[in-house]
Amino acid sequence: MVAEGYRRWAQPYLDRMARPFLRWEPDRLSAVSLLLSGLAAVAASLVRVAGTDLFLAVALLIFLGGVFDVLDGEVARRTGRSSLRGDFIDHVFDRYADLVLVVGIAASGYANPVVALLALVSLLLTSYMGTQAQALGQGRLYGGLLSRADRLVLLAAAAFLEFDLSLPWPWAPTAPFSRFHLFGVGFTVLDVVFVYFILAGQWTALWRARRTYRNLPPAASAGPGSGST
Repeated sequence: MVAEGYRRWAQPYLDRMARPFLRWEPDRLSAVSLLLSGLAAVAASLVRVAGTDLFLAVALLIFLGGVFDVLDGEVARRTGRSSLRGDFIDHVFDRYADLVLVVGIAASGYANPVVALLALVSLLLTSYMGTQAQALGQGRLYGGLLSRADRLVLLAAAAFLEFDLSLPWPWAPTAPFSRFHLFGVGFTVLDVVFVYFILAGQWTALWRARRTYRNLPPAASAGPGSGST
């Protein structure tokens, strides 16, 4: 949770950004965040046709989507409009945003589809383990190596680097689909980020599962929600 560690430092800036939106419904801000993520996914999917200049728009849209994702919670807390329904909608929109972003980037041609799929599985498992702790009455669990803020920052940075490396700089690669090599396999910047999502996401999911399990009473009886689904 690298990005979350800077939240206290960023709080004064978040307060300023939240002021123009204090009259907005928090759910509306969550919807804007999802819309921006969807636009980023569409832009990424068009890179194969329109060129890598679109990665600049992808990076900007992911960043703005992340800003609105933070603002919905800030506005809800500052205006006393926090609610279980709002929290539920926020989590649903976040999961759909994760889905469309990964699929859109995979469609760009600059990410291995198998790696992208495994990254998506890790991201969904990470979020699931956090909400599962909440479902068991332990509160939402955010700890681990990979929070949502972390992955949005990394995705925006990776998209920007793909744009930057497409410019005629002296360090620009001549083979855009094989910038990094490991065991003879070429990786793009986005591939590297997705591989990190796989590793850090699985570690985070297992860490959250272990912590949730250890916080459960040893002889807890099965509740009404127990069993497989």
